[in-house]
Amino acid sequence: MSRHLTVGVDGSAESLRAAEWAADEALLRGVDLRMVFVDQWSGSAPGPSVALEQHQWADKVLADAASDVAQDRPGIEVATVRQSGRPASVLAAQAAEADMLVLGSRGLGRVKGFLVGSVGLATIGATDRPVVLVRGAQHPDDERPDGRWRRDVVVGVDVHHACDALLAFAFEEAARHGCTLRAVYGWSLPPVVRDACALAAAERDMGPDIARRLADMLLPWRERFPSVDVVECTPVGGPTMRLLHAAGDADLVVVGRRARRAPLGTHIGSVAHAVLHHCPAPVAVIAHD
Repeated sequence: MSRHLTVGVDGSAESLRAAEWAADEALLRGVDLRMVFVDQWSGSAPGPSVALEQHQWADKVLADAASDVAQDRPGIEVATVRQSGRPASVLAAQAAEADMLVLGSRGLGRVKGFLVGSVGLATIGATDRPVVLVRGAQHPDDERPDGRWRRDVVVGVDVHHACDALLAFAFEEAARHGCTLRAVYGWSLPPVVRDACALAAAERDMGPDIARRLADMLLPWRERFPSVDVVECTPVGGPTMRLLHAAGDADLVVVGRRARRAPLGTHIGSVAHAVLHHCPAPVAVIAHD
């Protein structure tokens, strides 16, 4: 089976931006792009004429999106798929055959955040493949003409738990795009710390060990990807807050979620969930043990 990236499209501006992002990534990787439109009917099945109209509209959405991404990207191979079913289930099944699944995410207007939605969250929880959530319009200076990024890849890690799949994805993306990788671990001080002097002492005593743990975690990956410039960040503060702060100057933010095998619903984790809803950059969610 040929390698490819998959992107979900539904005619929205956000999904079209996701298609453009996925097309650039597919070109850079040298793989094909598959666009998927999911037909979802609420309530009873529609009559034949309504179904035909819906199918024709979906096919036009797919054709227009494929034409748009191919227009400025000569050489890209684009396949389109229209499939009926529950969106999260269909997209997860399509993701299982792909290197990556890309979805759009809608901004919340004046509210500082983004609407991932139940489909996006359910899809992330239903697949072990990397899922990237792409926001709307991108600044015209964010990408170089060759499709590579101008700014950093940021990865949020936990120095107390192994996360090889997460680091592998982050290092590969940084190497592929020729940009700096910033590894961020935000850590909190004990609740007994109450004043500035105690805070400084705790940071002085604990900081070096935290920094060493991060350096040890990254060392094998630095050796495997010697071309990647790595910046190690161990700021004091909650992991979500510190990761979102670093994301303000990033082209991609990579977060992990613990893979859950039992069918107990969506399990994403509080940090990944918050980053998905508040990070301005595209967010890649990587399932790992």
